[in-house]
Amino acid sequence: MSRPAGRVLILLELLQSGGTRTAAELADRLGVDGRTVRRYVDQLSDLEVPVEAVRGRYGGYRLARGYRLPPLMLSDDEALAVLLGLIAGRRTGLMTTTDTASETAAAKIRRVLPERLARKLDTVLESLAFTEAPSEFATPDAAVLLAIADAVRNRRPISIRYTDRHGQRSDRTLHPQGIVGHSGRWYVTGTDPKIREDRTLRLDRIADARTLPGSFEATAGPDPAQRLLSAFATAAYRHEVRLRIYGTVEQIRARLPASVATVEELPAGEGLDPAAERWRRVELRAERLDWLPPLLASLDRPFVIEHPDELRALVIALADRLASSARQA
Repeated sequence: MSRPAGRVLILLELLQSGGTRTAAELADRLGVDGRTVRRYVDQLSDLEVPVEAVRGRYGGYRLARGYRLPPLMLSDDEALAVLLGLIAGRRTGLMTTTDTASETAAAKIRRVLPERLARKLDTVLESLAFTEAPSEFATPDAAVLLAIADAVRNRRPISIRYTDRHGQRSDRTLHPQGIVGHSGRWYVTGTDPKIREDRTLRLDRIADARTLPGSFEATAGPDPAQRLLSAFATAAYRHEVRLRIYGTVEQIRARLPASVATVEELPAGEGLDPAAERWRRVELRAERLDWLPPLLASLDRPFVIEHPDELRALVIALADRLASSARQA
């Protein structure tokens, strides 16, 4: 593929991400001048791709409303991968469309499959089982996901309308660092430039995501997935729990992953293996404490409860019930 033809396809990809793109922005992204951008737009028009020129202060180019991609040609393996991806995505909750949209998309592909491949797919589906019920999480808007992904890739600030867990709406500006899928939900991690603090937001609570002028520098530190896990582990909840657990980090993480608790890496000391068993401080936050006693018991490691006293009482009560059951046997 020639370089000009490749740039025309890149131009189409940029326009498909939504919104109006200024000629200056497109020229910068394509590495050409404004006149060349106009020539590429004309080439798209010759291919019957409806590109509109928007005049005015915030003018530029955009795709006409209602434009749909031309038909795609998929190999047998590609069609099978798409169908299985739709099924798995719907089961795990990591979809950016409604169930109806994913089902109709799967049905369209299923209808045009060769009979021999359709039989193979039916064999897979008939033998496929999941250990958990389908997730029932709210799905984010596809346009929001595309807009934020573009902002992440090009380090551009975005303006969003966000609804928090209490139902309160607010307009925010975010420097997005990455998008993370976790436990059936989509999240975006980034920095609020007004207060210069990290933020982790659910994509399904975001509306009206718009790219703003300018750019920002990537921040140093953990990657977006680690930022998300750290945000979960340090989120504000009713109870703050402090423990000392004797074991390796791996043993502790087997029951208390990074999304639940933080493990303080104490100095190993001279001649000690950092990965060896020793006392480590573990901190976590929780709305309820009743799930912790059986979890600590399953950890099968010595532990000391530093805070709160309520947890100590619950552990003692569980130990008494287990001892009573053992005596009755």
